[in-house]
Amino acid sequence: MPVVQNVCNWTGQCNKLSYMEGIVWQTVLQLGLMPFFQDSEQLYTCLRALFERLRQQEEAMRPLTSSRLVIRLRYMQPEAEVTVNARHNPVQVAYGPAASQPVLDVELAADTFHHILLDKLSVRTAMAEKQIRVNGPFMKAMLLVELFRQGQKVYPEILRTRGLI
Repeated sequence: MPVVQNVCNWTGQCNKLSYMEGIVWQTVLQLGLMPFFQDSEQLYTCLRALFERLRQQEEAMRPLTSSRLVIRLRYMQPEAEVTVNARHNPVQVAYGPAASQPVLDVELAADTFHHILLDKLSVRTAMAEKQIRVNGPFMKAMLLVELFRQGQKVYPEILRTRGLI
């Protein structure tokens, strides 16, 4: 008779797995082969918290407000879209598709975003390795480095308060 173990996901739903299935599942988690964010709703929750915290800090938003850029961040795995409009003061952030035409259109996996904000991956490396794809003026894209740097200051705390790390 195969040994059975319970494996529970982040919502508390549990499944009975055979011993071998359990080993595979643990290996997948240890190697980071599963996406960090379980679904778009979880990603949007973290994005809202992040941008609300950044918007409260004038220093964090200063490079964006002085640039007057509109940046669309499109996340994959799971899907999400955030548009940061720095043509307004205070900076406006729209979650989901927005009418604003972006100057910079940025595509990245949600896990890439997660690793950058945990300082496990640099923005420059991610851009060089095409983990971040940017359409728009390259020099203005360098503002992403500062935006992510500011995000690194608050992101781990956001994850901790939600019980994600």
